[in-house]
Amino acid sequence: MGLLAGMRYWKGILRRNSARCWHRRASAGAGGLGSNCAVFLARTGIRDFVIADPDVVALSNLNRQHFFPRHLGLPKVEALGAVLRELNPSVILRLEQRALDGPSACGLFAGCDIVVEAVDDPEVKKNLVEALLLAGHRVVSASGMAGWGGVPMTARKLGSRLVVVGDHVSGIGPGMPPLAPRVVMAAAMEADAVLEMLLGECR
Repeated sequence: MGLLAGMRYWKGILRRNSARCWHRRASAGAGGLGSNCAVFLARTGIRDFVIADPDVVALSNLNRQHFFPRHLGLPKVEALGAVLRELNPSVILRLEQRALDGPSACGLFAGCDIVVEAVDDPEVKKNLVEALLLAGHRVVSASGMAGWGGVPMTARKLGSRLVVVGDHVSGIGPGMPPLAPRVVMAAAMEADAVLEMLLGECR
C-alpha cells in the first residue's frame, strides 16, 4: 500500500468510526499491555492518546511489547508514539516519560474518557485504579496473564466504570514468565473493553 492509498485508507477508517475517533484514551504504562492496547485502538480509528511510562525500551521487552530493535534505548512513550504515527499520521499524542501515582495520574488524565491501567507493580496498579475511579474515570485494568495455556481469560465488569480482564489468577514469577501470546491477548481484551465502553455492546 503506497502513501496515498494509506492516507485514503485512514480517511475511510475515521469516517466509519467517527463516533469513537475523537475520544481521548489514556494509558498508564506503555509496556506489554499499554503498547499493544494502544496499537489495537489506533487500528480501530481512535486517534487521541495520553500515554505515560518512565522506562526505556530494552532487549528483554521485545518478546511481548510492540517495539522493534530500532527502538532499543528510546523512551517507551517516544517509541510507541512513533509506532502510532506510522499507523496514523494524524494521531494526537501527549507523551509523558514519568511514573505515576494516584494523584499524578488523576491530574495527567483529567479530560480523558477512559484510562487503561497497564502497569506491572500490583500495589501501584491498585492505587491507580482506586484513585482514578474516585476521580470519576472509567477504567480498564488487567490481572493475570503470565505463562502459557492455563486458565481462560475473561472480562469482569465491576460496577459501571471498571472492567478487569485476564485470568485473574496467574502472577509473573519463576516458571511463569510474561510471554507474547497471553500478554497480547490481555491487551486485546483491554482494547475491546474500551470499545464496548465507548460504543455499547456489539449487536
